[in-house]
Amino acid sequence: MSEIMKIMVTGCNGQLGRAIAKVYENDPGVCILGTDVPDLDITDLKAVQSYVREEYPYAIVNCAAATNVDGCEKDTDLAYRINAIEPRNLAIAAADCDIPLVHISTDYVFPGNGTRPYTEFDEVAPKSAYGRTKLAGECFVQQFAKKWYIIRTAWLYGEGKNFVRTMLGIAENHDTVSVVDDQLGNPTSAMELARAIRALLPTGCYGIYHGTCEGICSWADFTEEIFRLKGLSTKVEHISSEEYKRRFPASADRPAYSALDNYMFRLNTDIRFADWKDALKEYLGV
Repeated sequence: MSEIMKIMVTGCNGQLGRAIAKVYENDPGVCILGTDVPDLDITDLKAVQSYVREEYPYAIVNCAAATNVDGCEKDTDLAYRINAIEPRNLAIAAADCDIPLVHISTDYVFPGNGTRPYTEFDEVAPKSAYGRTKLAGECFVQQFAKKWYIIRTAWLYGEGKNFVRTMLGIAENHDTVSVVDDQLGNPTSAMELARAIRALLPTGCYGIYHGTCEGICSWADFTEEIFRLKGLSTKVEHISSEEYKRRFPASADRPAYSALDNYMFRLNTDIRFADWKDALKEYLGV
C-alpha cells in the first residue's frame, strides 16, 4: 500500500481552504491536514514548528489571511500578525523540513493605477494596509522558505461569505443595488484557483505566479452578470468610487485597476484558468 501524502492547509475553513479540500476529496492518496483558529495558532512560531515536524506534510498551503480591507486599516498590528508573521512562521517551519510552501497573496500589492494587466515582473507599490501587510508576507516567504510558490489572486469567491452571495442577498430585498464601475479586476473562482494549486504543487517550478480567472470587468459588470445568470430583475446602479466613499467614508481606498496577467502560468506550465464568466456559471450551478 502506497504512503498517504499529507498536505497541510491553513485557513481551512475559508473559501480557498474549502476548495482545496474539495479538489482532493476523491484522491485516496492525499490526506488534507486542515488547520484554522483555534486548532493551531500560526502566529506562534514554536507551535507551528512543532506541528509541522510532527506531521511532516508533503507541502503547506497557506490560505490564512486577514482579508477585510477596511479592518486592516483600523488594526494594522493585527493585519501584520496575520498577513506577515504567520507566513514567516510557516516559511521557517517549511524550510526546517525542506518542504514546499504555497502562499496566497493579492492584487493589492500593486498601486492600482495600471493601464494593462500586471505581470509578476511589474513593480509592487501597495496603497492600503492590506496590500502592505500582504507584501510583507511575500517578502518573508521569499526570505525564509527554501521551496516556495507565491500565488497572487483577486476578487476571490467560493463557499463562504463573498461578493457573489452578498449581491444575491441584497437582491432579495432591493429592486436596485449601487455598485462601483471604475474599479477593474478579475473575479476568480476559488475552485479554479484550487485546481491550479493542485496542478502546480508537484512541478517544482517555484516562484511568483498570478492566478486569476481570465477576463477583466468592473464590480458593477460582475454584479450584472451574477443577476443575469440567476435570472434576477434587480437593476445595478453604476456609481464611482468617489461616490461610494461619500456614502461610506470609513472605507479604505481600493485600486482602480488591479487586473492580473497569469504570465508565469502561461510561460512556465500548461495550467490555464477558465474565463471569469464560465467559472461564475459553474459556481452558481446554472
